[in-house]
Amino acid sequence: MWYDGTQLGKVTVVGLPSHCQLATNPTGLCSGGLLREHSQEALDCVRTLSVFALREKTVVFVRGQQMGRNLITGGLGLIGISLARRLLRDGEEVVLFDVASDSEFLKDIAHRVKVVQGDLANWAQVADAVKSNDVACIYHLGALLTPACEASPQAAYMVNMNGTLHVLEAARLFGLASVIFTSSIATYGPGAPPVVNEDSVQRPTTMYGVTKIAAERLGDYYHRRFGVNFRCVRYPLVVGPGHTVGISRYAREMIQKPALGRPYQAYVDESVRLPLIYLRDAVWALVCLKRAEEQDLKRRVYNLGGFYVTAGELADIVRGYLPEAQIDFSPDKTALKVLSDMFRDMDGTRAREDWGFHLQYTVDEFVQDFISEVQSSPSLYE
Repeated sequence: MWYDGTQLGKVTVVGLPSHCQLATNPTGLCSGGLLREHSQEALDCVRTLSVFALREKTVVFVRGQQMGRNLITGGLGLIGISLARRLLRDGEEVVLFDVASDSEFLKDIAHRVKVVQGDLANWAQVADAVKSNDVACIYHLGALLTPACEASPQAAYMVNMNGTLHVLEAARLFGLASVIFTSSIATYGPGAPPVVNEDSVQRPTTMYGVTKIAAERLGDYYHRRFGVNFRCVRYPLVVGPGHTVGISRYAREMIQKPALGRPYQAYVDESVRLPLIYLRDAVWALVCLKRAEEQDLKRRVYNLGGFYVTAGELADIVRGYLPEAQIDFSPDKTALKVLSDMFRDMDGTRAREDWGFHLQYTVDEFVQDFISEVQSSPSLYE
């Protein structure tokens, strides 16, 4: 996508490493959208420059060469499809890797992405997906979630642990520019303080949490040993419209069901307090981390801050926008026991200081946006 002569001020220029220069005219404005290429290495850096804008204010290509594609593992999941939409909007190419072959949430962008059906536990399938699609970056989101991990710890190890090893090996062997991994507050457990940062003790009590912390350490090792550009965010509970089966789904259901005019009975009590992050902010964090300058990163794993609200407070916010909402509480002891290890806030200071991540939505704004999204396509969220 080349610049169309429309002057729109600040634009994001993707694919420009530190040793490349913009081919400019005497006024310093972009000349035809071309870059002077100084290297053949993978290009994944970003500069924000005052230039003539590109159509949709998105992307500059190196002369005769487009950035490699993004492979999203778990690509048909809640975060994966939302990330795909964001990357497409920014002019990037996307390949979705998933055990499923299709999703109803993919229909609006199905013609713009490639879906590769495969299993993270299968090395040959992962390697082929990377090699055959000119992949430059892997967003590694694929994993079995808590209920499935507890039902079969062996399957969890094969998918979550071996799958991560396969992703990192592919990145090493094929010289990928970056691997962006999603970890979780589930890596914390007993002994962690009320507010956790990157230095807080991690003693997960679920198989899901165990696989996530092990994958963090494996990614850090591959960075130190082989130079793989592994970067990771630890999420609070990600909340957004869709269909998820995780143990923390109460926050999503508490908004989505009333938005559809249905009653909801939460399996937690009103005092349960967990940190939340809106889906759009969760996606934005991944994009920001990928584009961050390497010299700005002081670690490979970063916590993301969110909103530390009780289930009762969230229900009240929902009722503020949907006065007729019927939300009741019927606590489930098993669910509360699992969630109890996550009853703490996350300190996102280092992500903010090192690579400038800020939430784009307040808690009220995300609830309002969530409701609007569901009500705009109710049949999709039934």
